[in-house]
Amino acid sequence: MRVLYITPQINNEGGVARVLSLKSNYFVQKRNYQVHILTQNNGNFPLFYDFDSRIQLYDMPLLGNPLKFLMSYKKTLNEMVAKINPEVIIVSDNGLKAYLLPYLLKTTIPIVFEVHGSKYIQEKKGINVFFDFLSIKIKEAGIKKYTKVVFLSKESATEWNFKNPIIIPNPISFPIDNISNLTSKKVIAVARHSYEKGLDRMVQIWQKIFKNYPDWSLEIYGKSDDKQELQQFVNTLNSKNVTFFEPIKSILEKYLDSSICIMTSRSEGFPMVLMEAMACGLPSVAYDCPVGPRSIITNNENGFLVEDGNVDSFIQKLELLMEDENLRIQMGINAQKSVKKYNLDTIMLQWNTLFENLAKK
Repeated sequence: MRVLYITPQINNEGGVARVLSLKSNYFVQKRNYQVHILTQNNGNFPLFYDFDSRIQLYDMPLLGNPLKFLMSYKKTLNEMVAKINPEVIIVSDNGLKAYLLPYLLKTTIPIVFEVHGSKYIQEKKGINVFFDFLSIKIKEAGIKKYTKVVFLSKESATEWNFKNPIIIPNPISFPIDNISNLTSKKVIAVARHSYEKGLDRMVQIWQKIFKNYPDWSLEIYGKSDDKQELQQFVNTLNSKNVTFFEPIKSILEKYLDSSICIMTSRSEGFPMVLMEAMACGLPSVAYDCPVGPRSIITNNENGFLVEDGNVDSFIQKLELLMEDENLRIQMGINAQKSVKKYNLDTIMLQWNTLFENLAKK
């Protein structure tokens, strides 16, 4: 089987890159696939995650105004598809251009779209209302042009109003055989510093908590274009015991050294962070943002799902876990059990079946 993945970048530490490394490595190593990955503006930056050396990587530099960008994108796409001649094409891209791709790519090859984010994703504060409306309309039209659309959860499919959807969740990125003892007084968060991930909301919550729990600390791991700006925000709020770290590959060790995971995103697809934390036996507290957290957290069982933006409720649930070690332990046990269904072999069997069926047509 020869497949082509089209994705913006794989040299970052994001969830899409992590999942793609898992899937492409699996296909090459376990299924003897020929895997090709086409990125945009990856440049010569080193890869954050490990990709098997047999995977063929291509990069297309795209510059200029939106019109030149799209024309260059269309030309290079069609040239690369003709050169590689894959049996199936898979698009893993949250950007607006992903919804234009079916119009740009002239081919009879089946094209699968992976929906990794919310339909209403907002990456910047104060986005233009007209542009927001227009982008949603483009998404609604473009997604219907794909051969198949794969959603990460039922909630995501419902948001897009798809009937009889294909649902294949993300797989866990490491074996579920370790568990935190939940005794350290550390809260962990893993997210890039962007408006979408809501770290500003997280810091404001912590600012109201740390005074009553001075022996607890919050550790935030994630890529920052301007770490100093967020640190200044922390200082302005006079929030203590908050430390920012760059992304690390050995994040498993950090989960195992923590007792609670928190997420304050404004939107999520199918958050790997929650799955990984729960695989390590951590209870989580997350805002019920569109649409990912509610697919993973069962409220009051393996964590707490808080009304989006309800600061007081978030604080109450987080303090409850900080104060009650027995509750942390019970929720942590439930958390680890609940994510076992996302093991790599189970998830990849679903993908393999889909690709084989498409290639036969």
